[in-house]
Amino acid sequence: VGGIGIMNIMLVSVTERTQEIGLRKAIGASPSDILMQFTIEAVLLSVMGGMVGTGIGMAGVAAVGALTEFEAGLSPTAIVLATGVSGGIGLIFGVLPARRAAQLDPIVALRTA
Repeated sequence: VGGIGIMNIMLVSVTERTQEIGLRKAIGASPSDILMQFTIEAVLLSVMGGMVGTGIGMAGVAAVGALTEFEAGLSPTAIVLATGVSGGIGLIFGVLPARRAAQLDPIVALRTA
């Protein structure tokens, strides 16, 4: 579900920034430059979301440990794994919008208002 959200957000970002992409391509940015920009944005967005979610989860575990008699523990491996999976999802689902941005024709992109 998070991957679909990332993809939709990035597709909207590409659509909203069509003129910027056209301008960058017109002054010499290669398709790989555009691809890299949008892929990095998608990964950063998902990793930051994963970190926020992990923080909320850690707070929940601490609250359960403090308010109940259950033993609550946090595993550094689980935290790194959760953030890594989040980044991977951003990478996988961010490639399609990034490829779409990289394939834009600069002239058509600049004419789009």
